[in-house]
Amino acid sequence: MVGRKPVLVLLCFTVLAPIVLYTDRLSSFPGSLSNNDFIEDVSNVAFGNEVGKLNALPQELTNVVKEPIGIVYPDNSSNAYQIWVQSRDGSASSNAQVPQRKSGELKSRMLSTMDERNLSEKKGVIEQVVNKNIGKDDSEKSKAEEESKELGSQQTELNSKPEKEEGKSEKKSEETTHKVDPEKLQTAPKDRKSGSTVMSDARVRHLRDQLIRAKVFLGLGATRTNPHYIRELRLRIREVQRTLGDATKDSDLPRNANDKLKAMEQTLAKGKQIQDDCAAVIKKLRAMLHSTEEQLRVNKKQEVFLTQLAAKTLPKGLHCLPLRLSTEYFSLDPSQQQFPNQEKLEDPKLYHYALFSDNVLAAAVVVNSTVSNAKHPSNHVFHIVTDRLNYAAMRMWFLSNPPGKAAIQVQNIEEFTWLNASYSPVLKQLGSQSMIDYYFRTHRANSDPNLKFRNPKYLSILNHLRFYLPEIFPKLNKVVFLDDDIVVQKDLSGLWTIDLKGKVNGAVETCGENFHRFDRYLNFSNPLISKNFDPHSCGWAYGMNVFDLAEWRKQKITEVYHSWQRLNHDRLLWKLGTLPAGLITFWNRTFPLNRSWHVLGLGYNPHVAPRDIERAAVIHYNGNMKPWLEIGMPKYRNYWSKYVNYDQVFLRECNISP
Repeated sequence: MVGRKPVLVLLCFTVLAPIVLYTDRLSSFPGSLSNNDFIEDVSNVAFGNEVGKLNALPQELTNVVKEPIGIVYPDNSSNAYQIWVQSRDGSASSNAQVPQRKSGELKSRMLSTMDERNLSEKKGVIEQVVNKNIGKDDSEKSKAEEESKELGSQQTELNSKPEKEEGKSEKKSEETTHKVDPEKLQTAPKDRKSGSTVMSDARVRHLRDQLIRAKVFLGLGATRTNPHYIRELRLRIREVQRTLGDATKDSDLPRNANDKLKAMEQTLAKGKQIQDDCAAVIKKLRAMLHSTEEQLRVNKKQEVFLTQLAAKTLPKGLHCLPLRLSTEYFSLDPSQQQFPNQEKLEDPKLYHYALFSDNVLAAAVVVNSTVSNAKHPSNHVFHIVTDRLNYAAMRMWFLSNPPGKAAIQVQNIEEFTWLNASYSPVLKQLGSQSMIDYYFRTHRANSDPNLKFRNPKYLSILNHLRFYLPEIFPKLNKVVFLDDDIVVQKDLSGLWTIDLKGKVNGAVETCGENFHRFDRYLNFSNPLISKNFDPHSCGWAYGMNVFDLAEWRKQKITEVYHSWQRLNHDRLLWKLGTLPAGLITFWNRTFPLNRSWHVLGLGYNPHVAPRDIERAAVIHYNGNMKPWLEIGMPKYRNYWSKYVNYDQVFLRECNISP
């Protein structure tokens, strides 16, 4: 017990003595450090009045060292990526080249690392920009938001940088695809000389290309297994489709088009990272191409059918007009149904025109335009032949709208009793059941699938009356034949002074257009055609023709026409209409007129030169796009409509307007 006491004393001394000594030492510090001071001066510890440095750690400056920005640029001259490291002040600190690995592992690692750094750093910059603009007005805030969007778009551009493909062809395709910069597409450059905008549809074409690429990714197996990406891609597709709408040039696009373009480009870049199998992409593109070609073929076939249908369909207003005119005509007294100047009808010294039509309004334009541009209207005589259905309407129109001092005659084709099936082989053929079956393609006929060969207008004898002019006008020596789809722009009296040099037909040749060569209308596989005609001979145009009836009778042209019609009873020599028959009948009997007399194509060709139209004596709306139809080309319609008086009471009652 006595021995334990000294032990306890020594133990207490060894425990308490160090506590007392170190407590006295700590009390000698000049002041306590705050948390912030300790963090800032962690490398310095003050003992008394001396400052001791911690040499175990390398000493750093008190200014915070900022992390450099790393940007990866593709080098087109070599298979390497250059990493340009820039400090905050914009000075380049280092330049290193990292060789590209075939597996692409290094590239993806570098890109992901740089993306994360740039993303975090740009978020900080965006927050600073937004914080600085808290106290500013709304206009300054919108500017800050725009700056934030620009910084975000830079990140998008970095993510959408194309990975370099192995092989020169793939490199070129990548460069071509990414040459269009969305920022530069906002304002297209202007031509200094003309001042016109260059590539005015650059963004429209880029958006359409994006839609194609997006549809490719929708059909790929690798992307379809990613539902989140598919939802995002479909959302971008809908946005781009709404943005495009019916736009054909950049000025038609909405203001947010550039933002939609960037968003889609970013989504496509993600898809490219998911799907890196080029073979699958090529296979999908080929399938899309085949499907598109098939759809194009179907659409073209449908377009031909609808165009033919629209060309054959009579508008409601033009159906109403003859009904209204006929009703008015039969309410007139017999004395009021006669035309004046009937003594001029057989005077060979005057200028006579032949017009065969069942379209009242079209015939009215032909007569009105001819009289309006005639130097001496009293010397012009119009002979109109129509069918029984439109006879009363045609007479009523010209009774209520007389052609000034010109003389006019309206005849019913039923009055030509000499024109019957025993005299005319074509009339016999038109009335046959086989011809009707051919044109209307019933189950009893194996007719041609080409719709234009089955136009019912070719069943009308009005279309074939042009081959019987001497019989219709037995006392006349020269007649100008006019179609009802032409407009006269100049005085035509000069046609009667042209010497046809013994030819029967004066017409404008169409050598410049391949479809007016003989081989496009006649069957040269038949020996009757190949032995008598040249397949490369120039054709000529119906619509405005000068016929010398004296030479016609002398050379017995009608008999020539009848002989060829009998040979073509089975339609093996030609199929379509009256032009092939005319080419054969007037072979080596046609005198070429100057092309300025007759300009064609306004019913099918949108590229007829305005200069040719303006200087033409007659313009011809040959084709399906007639000016009185809705499918007529608007750019040419005014040449026709200016000769229509839309204030006329019958037109207003039938709601016919320009």
